[in-house]
Amino acid sequence: MQALKQQFNDSAPLRKFRDGEALWFWFVSSQRIRDGLRRGRESDTRPCELIDIETLVTRLYLSGKLSADQLDAMKEYGGRRRAPNQHVWAENRAAGLWSAAMRTLTFAAAARGWVE
Repeated sequence: MQALKQQFNDSAPLRKFRDGEALWFWFVSSQRIRDGLRRGRESDTRPCELIDIETLVTRLYLSGKLSADQLDAMKEYGGRRRAPNQHVWAENRAAGLWSAAMRTLTFAAAARGWVE
């Protein structure tokens, strides 16, 4: 139990995300870890919780700032742990959707102080 308390030490440095893409990949990776009931290796304190990101993405979708197609691309390529490649014919459309979604996510996350 003591080791678990140390893992969530409040004195750990706060590390903001580079951009919306880094935030999204962290979210997807952390979701997988949580769903698998394993602890992550990352010891840095992040400026938000998983539920905060989930709420933000939901609000962006419900307000029309993210489309269903963009969410599909985010889920698919987030699961692959990479962005779609615009130079690969089969990924070209997804790359455009991804790029627009990441701009939207970066802007919204920056407004909350989650990205640099």
